[in-house]
Parts: sequence; structure tokens; C-alpha cells
Amino acid sequence: MAQTPQQRKANEKYAKSEAAKRGRGITTPRQKQSSKSPVSVGWVVLLAFVICGGLAFELLRIVPEIWSSAVSMFNRLAF
Repeated sequence: MAQTPQQRKANEKYAKSEAAKRGRGITTPRQKQSSKSPVSVGWVVLLAFVICGGLAFELLRIVPEIWSSAVSMFNRLAF
């Protein structure tokens, strides 16, 4: 079972007190390990491309239709 941060802190405190009783030096605490993401950067980029790329292609398909509708409405109103 993994230790909680509170247990880890208590264990380090106990180890220091026991080492002091034996006359040993103070133990150095472990460096915190950097947590790595379970998803690689490549997959995140691919997912962003699929979502944003699909949106961009859809806008490229819709914008000319909207533009032609707006121009035809303007032409009907102007003339």
C-alpha cells in the first residue's frame, strides 16, 4: 500500500530521530519525482489537429455558402 504524504513525513521524522540516537548524520530527503503525463505529446497534437482541423475544414465549407447568401440578400435589398 502506498504511503500518504502525512505518513511519509512522519516516517522521515522518526528516521531522523532514530539516526540522531545512534549518532548518525541527518538523512537527506528524497527529491520529488516529476510526474509524467500518461498521454504523450504526439497524441495530444494529433487530437488537437483532428478537432481543430475538422473545425477549420467545416468553416471553409460553410463560409462560402454564408457569403453567397449575404451577397444575394444585399443585392435584393440594394436593387
